Amino acid sequence: MKILKSRKALSPVVASIILIAVTVAVSIAVAAWMGALTFTFTATEQLQITDLDFSAAGHIYVRVRNTGTSPVTLTSTAYVNGQPCTISNQTLTVSANSDALFDIPFSWQRGNTYEVRLQSTKGNNFMRTENAPSQ
Repeated sequence: MKILKSRKALSPVVASIILIAVTVAVSIAVAAWMGALTFTFTATEQLQITDLDFSAAGHIYVRVRNTGTSPVTLTSTAYVNGQPCTISNQTLTVSANSDALFDIPFSWQRGNTYEVRLQSTKGNNFMRTENAPSQ
């Protein structure tokens, strides 16, 4: 049996194509990984108004839950049916994964529908519409 000593394993063209393909594949994987990290580290404001309580005359109590990854700081102005009202609470920041209760002084009428809108300092709006109790 004759052994060929002068034969090369891969031609330079094939070797270059393989190196380029590996480089492109690795760069796509790194780009996808970095993109996933960007979304993970980006803080999101996710505030849900879970309940409106019309129990006290002249007040609407707003219960909220922060389901986002960062604290949400609200402006001191809430809007009830488009009318600006000042929130009575001293602390307007809701920590991530926590609940809070806000007091909005507003003369509501029994049986009417009210839309409450809260706004964060970043400009995001959070709304809920409910009917006041009829009795």
